This record gives sequence, C-alpha cells and structure tokens, in this order.
Amino acid sequence: MTSKGFDPRLMAWLSPAFPVGAFAYSHGLEWAVERGWVRDLATLTEWLRDLVAHGAIRNDMILLAETWRATARGDWLRVAEINALALALQPSAERHLETVTQGNAFLETVRAAWSDGSLKDVAHALSPDVAYPVAVGATTAAHGLPLAETLNAFGLAAVSNLTSAAIRLSAVGQTDAQRTIAALLPDLAACATSAERSTLDDLGGAVYRSDIASLAHETQYTRLFRS
Repeated sequence: MTSKGFDPRLMAWLSPAFPVGAFAYSHGLEWAVERGWVRDLATLTEWLRDLVAHGAIRNDMILLAETWRATARGDWLRVAEINALALALQPSAERHLETVTQGNAFLETVRAAWSDGSLKDVAHALSPDVAYPVAVGATTAAHGLPLAETLNAFGLAAVSNLTSAAIRLSAVGQTDAQRTIAALLPDLAACATSAERSTLDDLGGAVYRSDIASLAHETQYTRLFRS
C-alpha cells in the first residue's frame, strides 16, 4: 500500500540499510582523497556537484527514467537495450562491478521481500546482469511508483552514499557531510526534473577526473572500498 505523495517503499529500497552493498563503493572518491583532490567541505561539494551536473549521477538518472518509461509500457526489448548501454558506459572495471553488484542485489532483494509477480518479466529481460539505475527504474515502474519521486530519492541516495564514504575516508566530518548534502539539494532537484524529460540522446559527461580516479583506484596500494 502506498501513501499519498511519497511512497514509503522508496525510503526502504534506497535506504543505506537496503542490502545492495553500496557502503563498499566510493565511485573513485577514495583515489580522489588520496590525491588531495577531495580534502574538505568545499572540494567534496564541488566534486559531487560535478557528478550531479555532468557525470555519472546525472547519467544514471537519465537511464533510470528511460527504463521506467519502457517498463511502464511493457517494452522489454527496450529495457534490455537500455541495460546493455548502461553496462557499456562504465569507464572502468571497478565501476562496472559497482553498478552490476548493486543492480543484481537490488532486483534480487526486492523480488524476495516484495514478491507479487510484478518483476517476473523484468528479471527475465535483465538476466544475467543489471546496472543499478536500470534495476531501480524497472522495479519502481513495475510496482507503480511515480517517476519524479523515484528520481529525487535515487539522486539523494547516491549523494548520501558518497558523503558517507568521504566521512570514512576522513575527508570531512559528519556535520560537513550534511552541509554538503544540504548544498546539493537544489542541484539534485534540478537534475531529477531534467532527467524526467530526457532521453538517451541526452546522455554524456565531462567529469574526467572522476573517471581517471576510478581507473587509478584499481591499483591503489591501500584501499577501504571496492571502487
């Protein structure tokens, strides 16, 4: 059952407690901290703002929206095509691992705990591996959750996970992490609004240091995170 307005399932599915293993990934942030590119409130906020405006968070939200629309109309061939593109877009082995591990775990957990038959076609279309934003888009559409709220919740969850990583990397403290999230809320809202009306033609990015960080992290000597 959903409540009027925000659906509580979004709070559960995009919560840090949901078992997708998001805590194990830093999206290259660990290397950025090692290099001194991210070292305080200002540099963390700038780094994440670029991901929202020009990087993976923006692209993931576009992929989520396109998947949501294709699932809503039962176009499983289109869903599979979007998933193949989402996997191909990953710039490094660790980023591929990051999206596939979370995507597979997300779909599997929702099917196990909220099993009502609505995800049978989704699981068939996305076998064997699914990118995380595609899993979220397909699942929320199959369960009738609204796209706008899903995009907003997804973006906030992505930023929250990376600020949590920054805390564990000692780049910022807990209060500055919350300051970062507060500062990025308008950016996230704008990104969600844009993604809702975007298509795959709008995909693209210009956050090269983030991509380089994800590549360099593969050989980083001391690591807390898997990406």
